[in-house]
Amino acid sequence: MDQYQSQDWVQSLHQFEHIIATSSDSLQVESLLKLSRLSNRIPVTILVSTVPILVDLLDTSTANSVLKASVYCLKCISCQGDGKLAVTIGQSRAIHRILCLLPQSELPLQRVLLKCIRNIVAFDGPNRVNLVRIGGLKVVIDMLNSDTCPDDGLRRLLLDILSALALLREVRRSVFNLRAVGLLVEACKVGKMVSRARAGQAIGLLGLVKRARRELVNSGAIEALVDLLRNGDVSTRLVAGNALGVISSHIDYIRPIAEHGVIPLYAELLQEQEPLGKEIAEDVFCILAVTDDNAVAIVEHLVTIMRGNDNESVGAAADVVWDLSSYKHVLPVFHSFGVISLLVELLRTSDDSNVKEKICGAIGQLSYNDAERVVIADLGGISVLINMLEDESEDVKDNAAQALVCLYEDPLLCDRMSGAVSHPVFLRVRERMVQTRSAELRLAESVRQMTVDELTWNPAMG
Repeated sequence: MDQYQSQDWVQSLHQFEHIIATSSDSLQVESLLKLSRLSNRIPVTILVSTVPILVDLLDTSTANSVLKASVYCLKCISCQGDGKLAVTIGQSRAIHRILCLLPQSELPLQRVLLKCIRNIVAFDGPNRVNLVRIGGLKVVIDMLNSDTCPDDGLRRLLLDILSALALLREVRRSVFNLRAVGLLVEACKVGKMVSRARAGQAIGLLGLVKRARRELVNSGAIEALVDLLRNGDVSTRLVAGNALGVISSHIDYIRPIAEHGVIPLYAELLQEQEPLGKEIAEDVFCILAVTDDNAVAIVEHLVTIMRGNDNESVGAAADVVWDLSSYKHVLPVFHSFGVISLLVELLRTSDDSNVKEKICGAIGQLSYNDAERVVIADLGGISVLINMLEDESEDVKDNAAQALVCLYEDPLLCDRMSGAVSHPVFLRVRERMVQTRSAELRLAESVRQMTVDELTWNPAMG
């Protein structure tokens, strides 16, 4: 912006101030509406200067038309300046004045007031704190619970505001204590996706509280979150996937969540480029797989992914297989789907270090079991693992050596290990594993002895 443009805007600001101070209501409204229309073109510094004028109108104007126009203007400029104007408005007394006007206003003005509040709290966290501090949460909940709130548009605005406020811990606590969890779930079901995602995030945070989980589920949180996971953009799906994972951590909700068809959705999340999505999907698969039916469905999807060509997705799926390899009830499912054969084949053919690292880890975990060791050996897995001892990646070599140590300790297989037993990596890892096991045994003995001593010392046990 050059000097002449700057001077023009300053002159326009002075004209605006003069009209608001001296002109009729109709001219004030005309000037306010013009400011609203031009708000996306006016420099931020000029807009900041208009805020005190607009807020003063909320206090001094007796004309409903001027009041409505000034609130509308605040609503428009609150979206400008990448949130800077929302901060400026929040630091004025605007929030308190708008909140006071809200209950006594008619529907058209209420709608504009709520849009202004929505914008102010959406852009700035401290504004949410300020609104809650002066009683805004109770006003919002009371209006939502009121029989006089039949207007769908008005209700959605209130739910938008609630979803933003619920990102605050004290608000989530109040939502639970005021038995308003159903309203938070409703906010996750309706409105714009950004508002629904905020509500989903708040549901996930509230779900960390055990007492709140049941009420969330009874209010329809699973259905709302699954819809976000299915239809949202990437960031929304991450939020929904994480929130569902929080709820699924309670054993009672594992089956209901799976019955809503989330396993294919998490399989898609596992294949996203976003690393957080892979992490969330892995964690949730580990929870859902505790039931047999879920384990079958999960393994089927993992096999499909590992047969694909995307190395990142293959590595992520192999990582889940690594996790599930410690689940005894999943091992027959692995055999049914030929998972071990697929792992060995991938290890033989893949050039990707991450894929090889995860597969070696999975094979190493499987090698703790007698039946799986035999399958690995019969598929030629030992020779493939020995080759991995020469890999460039230290993690690949380390994981392969751990698997070979487990195989070597099987009396039926040790004679097939001649290519590994003298390898420096094998010897180093074997020594480390021996030391780790020895330390674990000493710790277990220490705990056992401490327990015996305590029982012997306690007179009540005599």
